[in-house]
Amino acid sequence: MPLKIKVPLIVSVLFLVISVSVIIAIAYVQINNEQALSPGLKYGIVLDAGSSRTTVYVYQWPAEKENDTGVVNQTFKCNVNGQGISSYANDPDKATLNIDGCMKKVSDVIPLSQQNSTPAYLGATAGMRLLRLKNESAAKGVLTSIHKYFQTQPFDFKGAHIITGQEEGVYGWITVNYLMGNFLEKNIWRAWVRPYGAETTGALDLGGASTQISFIPEKSEQNPNNTVEVTLYGYQYNVYTHSFPCYGRDESEKRLLASLAQNSPKNVYVENPCYPLNYMVNLTTKHIFGSLCAARFRPANYNPDQLIHFKGTGNPGMCMEKVAMLFNFTACHGEHDCSFDGVYQPKVKGKFAAFSGFYYTASALNLTGYFSLNEFNSSMWSFCTHEWSKLPQILQRFDETYARSYCFSANFIYYLLAHGYKFDTESWPQINFQKEVGNSSIAWSLGYMLNLTNMIPAERPLIILPLSPSLFAGLLFLFTTISVLCLIFLFILLIRAR
Repeated sequence: MPLKIKVPLIVSVLFLVISVSVIIAIAYVQINNEQALSPGLKYGIVLDAGSSRTTVYVYQWPAEKENDTGVVNQTFKCNVNGQGISSYANDPDKATLNIDGCMKKVSDVIPLSQQNSTPAYLGATAGMRLLRLKNESAAKGVLTSIHKYFQTQPFDFKGAHIITGQEEGVYGWITVNYLMGNFLEKNIWRAWVRPYGAETTGALDLGGASTQISFIPEKSEQNPNNTVEVTLYGYQYNVYTHSFPCYGRDESEKRLLASLAQNSPKNVYVENPCYPLNYMVNLTTKHIFGSLCAARFRPANYNPDQLIHFKGTGNPGMCMEKVAMLFNFTACHGEHDCSFDGVYQPKVKGKFAAFSGFYYTASALNLTGYFSLNEFNSSMWSFCTHEWSKLPQILQRFDETYARSYCFSANFIYYLLAHGYKFDTESWPQINFQKEVGNSSIAWSLGYMLNLTNMIPAERPLIILPLSPSLFAGLLFLFTTISVLCLIFLFILLIRAR
């Protein structure tokens, strides 16, 4: 090959190799070094309107979601002063007065630019369920008052609803397992994945007016008639759940007091074995018999303003006998797969988290976390024998209304768990009495928010490229043109060389 052809040929090949290499390098950098700029955080507000009080929670999650369910964290919590919203049945406009204080704090937490797009939900539980059964128009009046209040707020209010007992149980179960990391965990690449072989944890919730049990039973006991199908992060779970109205801590104690006082003479102290020794209190008949749960004990000559005098005898054995009478086991007809009141229940399985009233009562007995059934019974018996004047020194936080009732609560919890749900000496130590996990409270409201994020569209992340699209296209065109010209020039040189 002549030298005058050989030199241009070498130069053309060199330019061709350089151009192709540049094209490959540009494409590689553009494709593999793109950065996803997160669209930021989204917020959600849930008002847990319980029978005894309302709690406001603010949750946040990345705007791009994992498998249609947001990775939600609790960022703020505010306990509303006063009683639950069901107590304002006769004056519904007052139901929002105390809520306003918490909502002003919420406005400081959520950025102003996002408040109009932040959904707010109010879920009312057993207190409002009972009020609706007793006086439907009064219940509607309370919810209407709340709805009107939120029309003045900057948030996207989705409504005030009375959730069912089944929903309350399932949402509590979701909360427990979410916080335990049973749905998602981060792998070594910091990506969210489902934990391999993760077992779910059952949920035990004790409120003021109802109590819930939720867990996944053995596969042989799972069927559509007794389980609820829950889908989270692309996976399905069949959860057994049941809510018992009138078996919350407050309503159960009212039933006990009503049973003790139903035939008592006027102006005579009624002995209560569950109250501490030498404790005395005067309660109105409205407080005791006014509840729908205690209505069957109501005397014929019922006077809501009449006072009933109670005196504590501090007798744990007698207290246990009185508590046992609150449960109806005869309706189960001796069947093994039945809890009480004729309700079907599979055998309890695996670990459980006991929160709300379960935790607070156990904490009063200096028992939290995991402990044996014998430890619980021993602590309960010891606490119930203390004289009233000793309780301020025993309890870390002393409040008369709660302090006088801890003995009853402990006996009630024992009977509910051991005789109702059938936890025994082997399964009881699998119960973790806890209030929160990390910085998040265990409450049905988080599960509610997790479920509701399925209905909130995910925003696609903004893609940030190393080169702008126009610059990338220009460079690609330039070096592709050079490559093509090099190929044409090489083709001409090879023909001349022949």
